[in-house]
Amino acid sequence: MKFKADEIASVIQKEVENFGAQLETREVGIVTEVGDGIARCYGLAGAMAGEMVEFASGVQGFAFNLEEHSVGVVVLGDYLKINEGEEVKSMGQLLSVPVGAPMIGRVVDPLGNPLDGKGPIITADSRPLETAAPGVVDRQPVKEPLQTGIKAIDAMTPIGRGQRELIIGDRKTGKTAIAIDAILNQKGKDVICIYVGCGQRSAAIASVVDVLTEHGAMDYTIVVSAASSDPASMQYIAPYAGAAMAEYFMYQGKHTLIVYDDLSKQATAYRQMSLLMRRPPGREAYPGDIFYCHSRLLERAAKLSAEHGGGSMTALPVIETLEGEVSAYIPTNVISITDGQIYLEPDLFYAGVRPAINVGISVSRVGGNAQTKAMKKVAGSLKLDLAAFRELEAFAQLGTDLDKATQQQLDRGNRMVELLKQPQYRPMEVTDQVISILAGSKGYFDKVPVSRVAEAEQNLLQFMAEQKSEVRKRLFDTQAVDDDTAAMLLASFDEWWTQNGKLFTAVKSEATAGAT
Repeated sequence: MKFKADEIASVIQKEVENFGAQLETREVGIVTEVGDGIARCYGLAGAMAGEMVEFASGVQGFAFNLEEHSVGVVVLGDYLKINEGEEVKSMGQLLSVPVGAPMIGRVVDPLGNPLDGKGPIITADSRPLETAAPGVVDRQPVKEPLQTGIKAIDAMTPIGRGQRELIIGDRKTGKTAIAIDAILNQKGKDVICIYVGCGQRSAAIASVVDVLTEHGAMDYTIVVSAASSDPASMQYIAPYAGAAMAEYFMYQGKHTLIVYDDLSKQATAYRQMSLLMRRPPGREAYPGDIFYCHSRLLERAAKLSAEHGGGSMTALPVIETLEGEVSAYIPTNVISITDGQIYLEPDLFYAGVRPAINVGISVSRVGGNAQTKAMKKVAGSLKLDLAAFRELEAFAQLGTDLDKATQQQLDRGNRMVELLKQPQYRPMEVTDQVISILAGSKGYFDKVPVSRVAEAEQNLLQFMAEQKSEVRKRLFDTQAVDDDTAAMLLASFDEWWTQNGKLFTAVKSEATAGAT
């Protein structure tokens, strides 16, 4: 076999031309101790807080504790694959997550890896999990409404784009249902939603994905799943990963809604990691910086100023209480960070008032700024009226004789409570909410038996959509109730009652029973 010198020369020349001397420097350390999802490493003297590290076995982690002679690393993966004496190297970058449009419609873990079996997610963009929240100058006041589709919330504790509204209550009182309804109501409203399931059962997260898919909401939603079976490190970083994904769209001038379900489980995961790292425990054994853990997360929700594109990120954190203990450590912390809270009461839930919102404790610190003019006008006194009704109701239980005006107020209150009940996964358009609440507050349901108020409401909304579409369209277009619109609405209600009132007042005995 003959060698051709010119061919060999040309190959060598090509290799020399394409040669690029790349010198890669990495700081390397040794694992001195490993167990329970954490590892202590010697030799990573220049590691940054939150920097990614890689073990020789291929498992990754991030620097959590920076001590004098060692670095405490939280393992993101199977710590059983790591051995003492194993080599570990720093990767020179902070913990990041993939972001961008290809993430929409997918179910991912907190590192952005797909869990839905729909193949890899190809995106060139990524963001660090931890970024500084926008400053005061970079924000604008919360004025634009974010409709949840739930009458009781949009009327009494309204949420605006860029707000942080806490959903708080005992287990099994409908916290997740409210958050899911808010996501479903964003359909067609150009809002990208992120649902972060943190510390939930895998079956519960799967059922949320099923509901979102069934209602077509996965077309604009990302689900970040860190189930209770996942390591504490994954549960801890899940909300930050969701925030990073939402921020990408916010800084592009888009509107986002993120649900953290729930932060009490994230706090427990953080406590577990901190105690394993031997950080000093504080109240209820939580580390001293647990407040900062939640505040730096929730402060990232904002309505950006016009110079920064005017995008927004609205946060709905969820906190689970034990036996209604709102004054416990984590609930009080998060209440003080957020712009209001929706408190769900077990007694109301079991009495059939769903959503079980306690009007007295629930509040929105943005208030009427986050409402349309129409809703602001018709729901202005609703919260006070319902609070007064609750007091009267407690007084009436003493069995004293009530005068006619008081009895009338009680009857009206009963019907307004019935009117604010809403089936799960059935968010309502804000125009219909205004029609419904206005009709109730003006007494159009007073003669309807309590048990048939919901039926009468549906009948009225159908009548307005089919026979008074021009009045409904005017309300929809202007989103305000001026004198002319109010007169047209009341005239329409009168006409509805004349046509259909007998349908609901025919059963006299039931009406009497409902009133008493």
